[in-house]
Amino acid sequence: MSQEEGSRREALEEPYIPASQSLPEITVKAIALCILLSALLAAANAYLGLKVGLTVSASIPAAVISMAVLRFFREHNILENNIVQTSASAGEALAAGVIFTLPALVLLGYWQSFEFLPVAAIALCGGVLGVIFTIPLRRALIINARLRFPEGVATGEVLKSGTEGGQGARNVALAGVAAALLNLCQTGFGVVSSTVAGGFSAGRAVFGVGSGLGVALLGVGYIVGINIAVLVFLGGAVAWLVGIPLYTAFADPAAISELTGGAGGYAAAEAIWSERIRYLGVGAMAVGGVWALVSVFRPVIDGVRSSIEAVRRARRGEDTGLARTDRDTPINILLYGTLALTVPIFLVFLLVVDPAALGIGGGSYALVIIFGVVFAFVAGFLFSSVAGYMAGLVGSSNNPISGVTIATVLAVSLILLALLGGQIDLGVDSSEATAAAATAILVAGVVCCAAAIAGDNMQDLKAGNIVGATPFKQQIVQIVGVVTAALCIAPILAVLYQAYGLGDSLPRAGMDPSQALQAPQATLMASVSRGVLGGGLPWGMFAVGAALAAAIIAVDQTLAQRGANFRTPVLAVAVGLYLPLELSVPIFIGGLVSYLVGRRLADRGETSTSRGGILFASGLITGEALMGILLAIPFAAAQSAEILLIAPDTPAFTLIANVLGVALFAVFAFWLYRVATGRR
Repeated sequence: MSQEEGSRREALEEPYIPASQSLPEITVKAIALCILLSALLAAANAYLGLKVGLTVSASIPAAVISMAVLRFFREHNILENNIVQTSASAGEALAAGVIFTLPALVLLGYWQSFEFLPVAAIALCGGVLGVIFTIPLRRALIINARLRFPEGVATGEVLKSGTEGGQGARNVALAGVAAALLNLCQTGFGVVSSTVAGGFSAGRAVFGVGSGLGVALLGVGYIVGINIAVLVFLGGAVAWLVGIPLYTAFADPAAISELTGGAGGYAAAEAIWSERIRYLGVGAMAVGGVWALVSVFRPVIDGVRSSIEAVRRARRGEDTGLARTDRDTPINILLYGTLALTVPIFLVFLLVVDPAALGIGGGSYALVIIFGVVFAFVAGFLFSSVAGYMAGLVGSSNNPISGVTIATVLAVSLILLALLGGQIDLGVDSSEATAAAATAILVAGVVCCAAAIAGDNMQDLKAGNIVGATPFKQQIVQIVGVVTAALCIAPILAVLYQAYGLGDSLPRAGMDPSQALQAPQATLMASVSRGVLGGGLPWGMFAVGAALAAAIIAVDQTLAQRGANFRTPVLAVAVGLYLPLELSVPIFIGGLVSYLVGRRLADRGETSTSRGGILFASGLITGEALMGILLAIPFAAAQSAEILLIAPDTPAFTLIANVLGVALFAVFAFWLYRVATGRR
């Protein structure tokens, strides 16, 4: 590291508000804003995650909105703003943990809807565990290891600058309103297409191509950047432009006809992808999750040892007189809190895991429940540590929560198979296998919520370290964000399910499957747990996907050794393999806009990143997501997604709607470019 870089880093790490100065942090107006933004951003991230399987950090948009709102009050300060963004981002992170797992219980047919009490209890317990588990890691990963925590640094710098508040908030609001209106025209009125797709055959090979036209995915692509966007698109291209044609060219025509139901074109390609090719992504996800654990094992162990040593020093009285900016929640509260959470987790497992459905009772049922509780705590701590460390390396938006959750589902499913395999029927159509798979998902839900919260909270604690916040006060409002999101998430999921359906699970007859939210991660979890415990998992495709993942990891390690800027994180490709191609394309276009913006700013001698662009992209995501949730209310009430439809069902108007959709998507992409480069 050069002397200049070292000086710049030290300056960055010097708290903006010194430890000797105390400012109000947890205030009434801050808490009110915490609750409001936690609920809104949790709802937006839930919709986005169910639709596309990707979520983004809300720290920067929350910080900007907080600054804009608190300016209306005579007394406000940077630490209040930091408290608000800390709580709000905790809410959106918990939503990610929930929607990646719990919808799998509906997809399995184990749940018929999202009941408030079990969903809220799982989310609340997992989220609070995530907060607790990150507290002893703060000093180890932020102070001692000094990891990058890119989004935490960016959030801290936005808070310090303060000047982004006015224009930045306008960017978020303007983009949000425009995206909401477009989604209303697409999903509500039907006058603008939300996708364009087509397919054809060449001999026996089937090809399908398409693109989504929703601008939320454009925003996702811009935020994750060109590297991740290219990899997601590459995964989609491999699955759709290579996997499907090869499979249909060489498979038995009778088997193909059975899978497609005699359909042709894009419908045939979509059926082949859904039933066979997407399991390439399952195999890649599984290997990616294991690799994530292996790659961070040593640093996590070192971090845990450092935390334990810090606790021992505190008990010996060696850490007396800690500065305000280094005060965490007392260790005795953490221990009591962890022990106290065993009771509600045990009770919710008793509530959800049905011994009659499993076909067991007595000692076997008690063994399953105790195993689930113990595994949730042990894996929760391990994966929270992994998530916290990975957030420090690559950021929370790129954190491989999906991978570690898949690893959890696989591990729990295999252990349950060993425990129950000789006692119950675990056939393909077995109800016992479904109940066992649901048990694995339940355990994974607690672990996933803890890991999602852990990665996001470490970013917030890094931002607090930069601005000079009091850590234990941040940890208090992280709990506030978790509680708010946990109470909101069940009704949000229930309304979305009734309005759109999830994957291939539709709550009533006559619904349009194309309108269903794909819930990619939850579908993946359901497929893996059901496949392990009930059979029927296409292990051949799984093995090919695993081999692809191993090759991608090898390429990534080679690039790392060469110091290349472009890397190939395996889970980004795995997500692309598992997503419909129509979702990968707009993400790629957003990444391309991000690349062009970076080139333009670099040519002008400016920083290669644009806060205005990030905020505008965040507004696109939030606006489309919130309109999707608002539309879900009349859709669910009328039990029809066509209640607002005004477009005529004719080929001529379909063509017009497609042209409008493509044109408006291009306008939004250009608008994003203009805002990001500082032009209006």
